[in-house]
Amino acid sequence: MGKKHATASEKVDRTKHYVLEDAIELVKQSAHPKFDETVDLSINLGIDPKKSDQMVRGTVVLPHGLGKKVRVLAFAKGEKVKEAMEAGADYVGAEDLIEKISGGWLDFDKVVATPDIMGVVSKLGKILGPRGLMPNPKTGTVTFDIGKAVKDITAGKVDYKAEKAGIIHVSIGKVSFDSKKLFENAKTILDSIIKAKPATSKGTYLKKLSVSSTMGPGVHVDLANVALVIKG
Repeated sequence: MGKKHATASEKVDRTKHYVLEDAIELVKQSAHPKFDETVDLSINLGIDPKKSDQMVRGTVVLPHGLGKKVRVLAFAKGEKVKEAMEAGADYVGAEDLIEKISGGWLDFDKVVATPDIMGVVSKLGKILGPRGLMPNPKTGTVTFDIGKAVKDITAGKVDYKAEKAGIIHVSIGKVSFDSKKLFENAKTILDSIIKAKPATSKGTYLKKLSVSSTMGPGVHVDLANVALVIKG
């Protein structure tokens, strides 16, 4: 553990569970000043991800975005090319982009596509899939409403998915955000995850929750407080 991380950790009582607002403020205070760190939520769910009917995944548009430029690539043709460009896509095309990506080019963060072009985009499955970039109807990235898909992403749309251990890691913004914006982003994501609870999930759904910055210590959150925040 480095000196800066150790100093930051001293501010956090690891035996305590903080209310969400206080946890976020503590993360901001513990962040390293050299760069604008990302703030993340780590949510441990009471699910069995091995069972297909207990997989938790979804998308949500954060009210205050993520605080970073997201480079969007859109696979489209015909009139949808103009729609994607006007919505703010950084790259728009079809076979030309497929050839470029096949050659190793990956200078983009998100990918959307219209359904009529997915037949050829599927050739990139081995390249885009492992990187979490493959367009998917379940996340709203395969749609004829390509303009809305692009606008949602640039406005702060995030995807979340439970990992094999039943844990979701998702970003809520930057430490430079004021606490209220981070809190509102966190509330939006938690509300979505709670609503996504599988009907077959028994027992405690939200088991653990922590907030942390890229280089900072994790701060445990009081789950009873989260329930009140969501209801309120």
